[in-house]
Amino acid sequence: MLPRPAVSWRSLIAIGATLFAGQFLLQFFAISEGLPPGLASLLVQTQALFTIVFAAIALRERPTARQTAGVATAFAGLVLIVLTVGQDLTLLGFGLAMGSAISWGIGNILLKGIGDVDMLNLVVWLSLVPPIPALTLALLMDGPAGLAYDISNASSTAVVATLYLGVVATILAYAIWGRLLRQYPAATVTPFALLVPFVGGYSSALVFGERFGPLRLAGMMLVLLGIAVIVLPWPRTAPRGSSRRAASC
Repeated sequence: MLPRPAVSWRSLIAIGATLFAGQFLLQFFAISEGLPPGLASLLVQTQALFTIVFAAIALRERPTARQTAGVATAFAGLVLIVLTVGQDLTLLGFGLAMGSAISWGIGNILLKGIGDVDMLNLVVWLSLVPPIPALTLALLMDGPAGLAYDISNASSTAVVATLYLGVVATILAYAIWGRLLRQYPAATVTPFALLVPFVGGYSSALVFGERFGPLRLAGMMLVLLGIAVIVLPWPRTAPRGSSRRAASC
């Protein structure tokens, strides 16, 4: 068994409850309440916006002008998406998706405060937290008999999906992501997160036949643009004076 990282139990439980349990449980409930999967893959990425807001509140990190512009653009896109409620999107599903992104953002802030630890060990130990609230909810909603029935009658697709989400999409993916962030500049790594909405949207359209109307598509593009403004490594413009001096050399 991997050794527990030098992190207190209180921090492990808090991070596991927000970064993993809260994020995924709320996301799954959102999909069960009518949130289209392709749209879900975009909405959860708004965690980048909430992380900036929470960092400003909790850590007194003042957002840059570019971050502020990105947050405003993305929130404008969320307003357009809300206007499509009543089609294949419910207000409850949208709210649960926002709760998922907010939980992820809180987890990011908590994760930032624990210092330098081995990411694989940390992710494995954090993964011990989500089964507790998940099983508790299952018992409360379905009862012991219902939970036993669901487990004994789970399809092969459900088993494969569970293993993929638990092992590949959580433990391996988060460990790789954390290691990349430690070895390379954040500006080099974080833009790859923008691939998630594209892959999710295309896969949902291909597998489930999901379609995006003009208003929702415009909102999704604004959200994606806002996130891109925040995470992409935009080049800094050199002062005119320094440019002239460089040219004359």
